[in-house]
Amino acid sequence: MFDREKLQELAAARDRWEETTLPQWLARMPERQEAFTTVSGEPVNPLYTPLDLPDFDYLRDLGFPGEYPFTRGIHATMYRGRLWTMRLFAGYGTAEETNARFKYLLEHGQTGLSIAFDLPTLYGYDTDDPMAEGEFGKCGVAVSSLLDMEILLDGLPLDQITTSMTINGPAAMIWAMYLAVAEKRGIPWDRIGGTTQTDILKEYIAQKEWIFPPEPSMRLVVDMIEFGSKYVPKWNPISISGYHIREAGATAAQELAFTLADGFEYVRWCLKRGLDIDAFAPRLSFFFNCHNDFFEEIAKFRAARRIWAREMKETFGAKNPRSWWLRFHTQTAGCTLTAQQPYVNVIRVALQALAAVLGGTQSLHT
Repeated sequence: MFDREKLQELAAARDRWEETTLPQWLARMPERQEAFTTVSGEPVNPLYTPLDLPDFDYLRDLGFPGEYPFTRGIHATMYRGRLWTMRLFAGYGTAEETNARFKYLLEHGQTGLSIAFDLPTLYGYDTDDPMAEGEFGKCGVAVSSLLDMEILLDGLPLDQITTSMTINGPAAMIWAMYLAVAEKRGIPWDRIGGTTQTDILKEYIAQKEWIFPPEPSMRLVVDMIEFGSKYVPKWNPISISGYHIREAGATAAQELAFTLADGFEYVRWCLKRGLDIDAFAPRLSFFFNCHNDFFEEIAKFRAARRIWAREMKETFGAKNPRSWWLRFHTQTAGCTLTAQQPYVNVIRVALQALAAVLGGTQSLHT
């Protein structure tokens, strides 16, 4: 990328700057007595030059949009061709209330649904179970039966919009209800699209809403991936999630590391089942957090795409370029907001949303 002689000239110029100009300015205007780091604690140097990337290969390490390793995005035209899906997370106590909310959101420009379920539903309890007492509808909609799901989805064009369902332990059962509603309406499964979160490894790491032990839980995850690849080709049967890991206190680097590690583990289990990697990998999706450190977050998303593409191609042997894509939804960071600063929260959310868009997200919740 860089001419060696030019790098030597640049190194000499940098050394001169560090020995002359920088000390003069520090004498007049000392740096503040604080550590200069990203939000995640990564040090930020006072100066960056091509010397920090001496072996940088433009095509290998960056490339063009829509081409391997997809650092700059999985689509060549990105938002010039299609905006990110606007998908607000919503769920109220009853299925009727949430259905009304979804219709309101669609009427006002939302382009995809995202269902928030209440805690009993997330844990697999019926609404009238004694263990669910006092928790009905507190953080989302209650769905205990197929009738609840029919009411929730009443009048919604399931073959024209995509639906994300944030559900993990009971994901297989909730997805079955959704498919049953589509079937009862005469909508073929190959025409409906959406996502079930289904990421049980993230639950053990961060959110703690699991039902079954790890091994049977992983078997259910692979069952859903296999079923989706055969019968519901436009559905993402899993959304491998870093969001909750970040909200639980991880840095950007830790969020990325744990999320990708979980993703690779799901791939290994699917391959162990005997599935063809190019039959299921194109429908694996991801879900990331976005915090206030603007450039660190953009770098995180770009790094995620490049690492996933490389591992899927070189380690797991995927041949289909779509298997190399890391497609992801982004949600701005709840833990960065405070009730005492509502107007400042608007600024925080806008900054985080911009970082997600410049990072190349496919879908966004603010």
